[in-house]
Parts: sequence; C-alpha cells; structure tokens
Amino acid sequence: MKKSLTAKTLAAFTFSAALLAGSQVAFAESYTIDATHAHAAFRVNHLGFSHTLGQLKDITGTLEFDAENPTASAVSVTIATASVDSANEARDEHLRKADFLNVEAHPTMTFTSTNIEVTGEKTGKMTGDLTLLGVTKPVTLDVTLNQAGPHPFDPAKIVAGFSATTSINRSDYGMTYAVPAIGETVEIMIEVEALKN
Repeated sequence: MKKSLTAKTLAAFTFSAALLAGSQVAFAESYTIDATHAHAAFRVNHLGFSHTLGQLKDITGTLEFDAENPTASAVSVTIATASVDSANEARDEHLRKADFLNVEAHPTMTFTSTNIEVTGEKTGKMTGDLTLLGVTKPVTLDVTLNQAGPHPFDPAKIVAGFSATTSINRSDYGMTYAVPAIGETVEIMIEVEALKN
C-alpha cells in the first residue's frame, strides 16, 4: 500500500520544484537593443498597383535571452511613431497624422512578449502584446536566431541577432483610413541586434 505524502515531504518537493523553476531563468542574460542595428520595416498594398515600403527608425528595448531555455526569454520594445520613414516626406507627414499613426496622441507603440514557443534549432514563435493607437492586441512573430556570440570587431562585446516577421490588421487598432483602397494587412519585417549588458 502506497504511503500518502506527508506535509513535510510535500513542502520539500514544493521547495525543490521552486528551485528548479528558478534555475530555468537563472541563465537568462540581459541585453539592450542596439539602436544602430534595429529595423522595423513594413509593407502595405497601395491601391492594388504596388506596395508601399517603409520603416520606423527609433527603436529601443531590452531582451532577457536564455540560450539554454529560450522559452524563458522575454522582450520589451518601444518604437517612436514619429520616426516613420517611407522615403517621401509628404507621405510621412500624412502617416504621422490622425488618419494613420496619430503621433501627437500616441507618440509610441510598444511590444511586450508573453510567450515563446520553440519550433526548431534556431526558430520560434513569439507571442506578445502590441499596443498601437492605444489599442492592445496579441501578435505572434516568427523569429529566427541568426547568431549569438562575441562581436568579430570587438570580442569584448557579446551580441545576439534576430530576424522576425508578422502581419497585423490595421483596422483592429482603429486605423481604418482608406480601407480597402490602401491595404488593411500590414506586413512587418524586423531585424535586431542586441548587446549583452
């Protein structure tokens, strides 16, 4: 007949489990996004004739990266909406207005990861909360770890580099101007290098 767990045994088991769980995040290391090597580009259909390309250039954020247990990693990013650049100043001024990014009322957009799923040796799906125009919605990015290790020009620096893609429906965030003439789906491409603190 099996003995039931005593309170003492249960407490010891709980403590051991807590230590084990803590060890999963103990290997997470803090990184800061390198703003000079951070790109958030977008692509959106324009009247069915072509696709307009652009980027948001002012990107800051942090990364807790656990190479041994990627699911314990975390990302937090802030992008200045006024930094939009589509290679046309008149269009960029319109993109900054209330029809699109409304930068006066919403000077930043943010992304905070909530879950990471490993899909391959260097790939994963990162789900997080994207806040745009004051609206927060879950978004899932397909992420690739390109490389992590010493910088070849300065081995004292440890760098982690990632590529990611996703798409959003801009109407979900209240950005409904000129839909459907101007595409509702916005494709997003991200390239990031982060420096270990």
